[in-house]
Amino acid sequence: MELNRLKVVLAEQKRTGKWLSETLGKNEATVSRWCANVSQPSLETLFAIAKALNVDAGELLIKTKNQESR
Repeated sequence: MELNRLKVVLAEQKRTGKWLSETLGKNEATVSRWCANVSQPSLETLFAIAKALNVDAGELLIKTKNQESR
């Protein structure tokens, strides 16, 4: 189940997982797992990712049907 749009946002900004791992000081394999939705970053890390990409943290998340109807 996809929970984040990290891979999409990185592609839109022509950024790589390697760039993000270096920017955040995280292991490249960890970032790769986030991009593949195998694991998810912590909430604190999600906000750090959003800051690094200059986007709202909500843009990194997949919207659920309940959120779309609001």
